[in-house]
Amino acid sequence: MKHAKLSAWVAEMAALCGPDRVEWLDGSEAEKARLEARALASGELVRLDSRRHPGCLFHRTAENDVARTEHLTYICSRRKEDAGPTNNWMSPEEGYRRAGEIFRGSMRGRTMYVIPFSMGPVGSPFSKIGVQLTDSLYVALNMRIMTRAGAVVLDRLGPDGEFTRCLHGKADLSTERRLILHFPDDNAIWSVGSGYGGNALLGKKCLSLRIASALARREGWLAEHMLILGVEDARGRTEYLTAAFPSACGKTNLAMLIPPAGLKAKGYKVWTVGDDIAWLRVGPDGRLWAVNPEAGFFGVAPGTNSKSNPNAVATLRANAIFTNVLLGEDKTVWWEGGDGEPPQPAVDWRGRPWRPGLKDEQGKLLPGAHPNSRFTVPAGQCPSISPRWEDPQGVPISAIVFGGRRERLAPLVYEAFDWAHGVYTGATAASERTAAQVGKVGEVRRDPMAMLPFCGYNMADYFAHWLEMGRRIPKPPKIFHVNWFRKDARGRFLWPGYGDNLRVLEWILARCRGEAAARQTPIGRLPAPESLDLSGLELGPGALEELLAVRPEEWREELAGHKDFFARFGDRLPKEIWDQHEALAKRVSVGAPS
Repeated sequence: MKHAKLSAWVAEMAALCGPDRVEWLDGSEAEKARLEARALASGELVRLDSRRHPGCLFHRTAENDVARTEHLTYICSRRKEDAGPTNNWMSPEEGYRRAGEIFRGSMRGRTMYVIPFSMGPVGSPFSKIGVQLTDSLYVALNMRIMTRAGAVVLDRLGPDGEFTRCLHGKADLSTERRLILHFPDDNAIWSVGSGYGGNALLGKKCLSLRIASALARREGWLAEHMLILGVEDARGRTEYLTAAFPSACGKTNLAMLIPPAGLKAKGYKVWTVGDDIAWLRVGPDGRLWAVNPEAGFFGVAPGTNSKSNPNAVATLRANAIFTNVLLGEDKTVWWEGGDGEPPQPAVDWRGRPWRPGLKDEQGKLLPGAHPNSRFTVPAGQCPSISPRWEDPQGVPISAIVFGGRRERLAPLVYEAFDWAHGVYTGATAASERTAAQVGKVGEVRRDPMAMLPFCGYNMADYFAHWLEMGRRIPKPPKIFHVNWFRKDARGRFLWPGYGDNLRVLEWILARCRGEAAARQTPIGRLPAPESLDLSGLELGPGALEELLAVRPEEWREELAGHKDFFARFGDRLPKEIWDQHEALAKRVSVGAPS
């Protein structure tokens, strides 16, 4: 190892954690086979049926370790105010001390795996290198899927390259001894006490969003919780957009969209560049360009089926790792909302015998798969993967789309008046809780730019950075807001969603070219009814009018929620955000369009 600082850090962490041995991963196929054999022998993984699930593996986490633990996730900036009111804060000194006590000796009897990895194509001007240390075979194998890992990364790092120091250990998996710590001033991440992917695959949310967002602010780019997709028309022209949605809003489904029958005559193809994270930089042509820093998909299994996301189903046919799904005795897997009938006999995500209709002592149905059961799979296997998904220069972005789940308030789609208004639109993005989520049904959850759990610094400064980026982009993309979830008076969805969302994307991209008609409203520019292609789509009487309705009285009530949320940031909130708030309040008070 020629990188003296890296060698010294690995030695220091090994001395702290006390593993029996240290193994550097090279990313080879021989290494993959060796790690899998070790995990199968220990029972950490199960090999699935080679005919129906070739190359696939199954994993079961501890019952207390099935999701991101946001209340145990901290930003360890030097000053508390730099973390802001939406993050948990811990001082760096306390973070290193508390986590260090848990890490000390925690890897005795285990192997420490050293994983050099690149987020983004190796050598891309967008990309960042990290090195993760872990005592988890599951994590090591998943990092090989989700990142570009191994010797090629070390070669790129060279003798003195900068890297994010990522230390992970399972310890005893106790919730009392679990911490996920981010040190933005040190470019470091420490995660201990969890084996769940969102807490343990440190290249994902931890580096690609929390640490990267802080790096992006310092370096003048954006690290965002966004999908990236391309829409190709019959002439072979492909235009790209990014989109940010809170959870349960169909983000992955949109990233892998298949054109509906009514639009197939136009020759559209939709290309998946990324389903979760986008890094965006200003290109030499003055446009905003984006890359997907990940090499794989880390998706929620329940609800993924041949109707909701046929491309995802096809992607999962080989080389996937499934976590906390139902496992059949025949070594097949299944989840609620998936395809086909569950295998019998089978064991549930806890490892207990399970059958359809099984209930607990209170009469509540017991699912076979955990609601947050997951899969990891190489992105390159996706049938809709873009030919440019690994382009080191990225793809040019025509539009940025924000969205949420609102039954009444937000129309199907609207365009922001300008960049600053678009930032306000993203900053006020929200969803209403569903019955599947913890909390009161219908309660509005603010999730600015879908980044609330993932912004690595004060969100007031994050809004300011977005506003500043608008001044730095000579040819900025247009900004839009969508809502697929509007309902009628009887509680039925007005819009079919899924592939038909392409009809909205078509209008968005036409607006970016200055071609589609729009009408002015107090909240933004909405499609003129004739500008949406609804061929082959049967909407109910009055449905389109309701989908595109803007009711000033509802927006006046919504503005009170905006004000309450922004008040949390005090004097740190940019004045431009309050200016946008006041301008919107004035427009909706008189029903004026602009």
